[in-house]
Amino acid sequence: MSERVKEAGAGVGAKSRAQLRIGISGWRYEPWRKVFYPADLAQARELDFASRMLPTIEINGSFYSLQRPKSYQEWYDATPEGFVFAHKGNRFITHMRRLRDPAPSLSNVFASGVLALRDKLGPFLWQLPPNFQFDAGVIEAFLAALPHDTAAALEMARQHEPRMEGRAFLEIDRKRKLRHALEIRHESFADAAFVKLLRKYKVALVVADTAGKWPGYEDVTADFMYLRLHGEKELYAGGYTDEALNGWARKIRAWSTGGQPGDARLITAAAPPKRASRDIYCYFDNDIKVHAPFDARRLLARLDADAALPALIDPRPDVDRGLR
Repeated sequence: MSERVKEAGAGVGAKSRAQLRIGISGWRYEPWRKVFYPADLAQARELDFASRMLPTIEINGSFYSLQRPKSYQEWYDATPEGFVFAHKGNRFITHMRRLRDPAPSLSNVFASGVLALRDKLGPFLWQLPPNFQFDAGVIEAFLAALPHDTAAALEMARQHEPRMEGRAFLEIDRKRKLRHALEIRHESFADAAFVKLLRKYKVALVVADTAGKWPGYEDVTADFMYLRLHGEKELYAGGYTDEALNGWARKIRAWSTGGQPGDARLITAAAPPKRASRDIYCYFDNDIKVHAPFDARRLLARLDADAALPALIDPRPDVDRGLR
């Protein structure tokens, strides 16, 4: 484990082994240029810069279309040791097929090159559309199909559809654990049966802050937590106040040390399995006005998890915050 990763988890207490990975969803946004990114930075080097300012990034281009092995290999090479990507699942599975008969499409995803990320491959995010209602049978069939290590993912990738011939990446460096998180956007999921299924298959319920637009539940269902902060008061655009970030830091401390916040918004009162610690993956998606990378750094600072990162100053004239 690199010093960078050790330091990133050091802020939650000496007894905890939890890793705190707080970053951004995507990295290629025109408004970020000359604000988060230096004015003289070539567009091709934006990932190089972002991955040295933050310990994790969520790949979201994979949601819109299958990426290619060459891209994943380039992303691996561009990022430093200890860096981790989260990977957003393809919308063909979640929004078009609506999780039905997932195996062929999952095979294509795992054959597309994602396994080339090797030790930098973090959790898979599966985001459901707002009109997707809870169906226990459909949800369980999907959860049961998800591979939980790279060896199982490789075996699934080998079953890819013919259209992937000539563009499939079918190798791993070694067997590694895979994690999955599910983001819901319909109130029908407020069902204890749903939480029970997530815990059965060790899939995390995404804790989503969506400025009140969609349900925001915080049940612990896996050995890690996956947070997506889309905006405190304005979806995708609004920044987070100091008070709001203090609140998220408090919750992350509770989750990362194996507990649960006293004010957690829960679907069920049934307690999760006890753990000494839980890893945290948290992504800011309030990117329109360049809040995301700076809010991520502010949250890292509150958790004393930014010591290994270079200094970062927010240059926006209406924001007077020096960020370490």
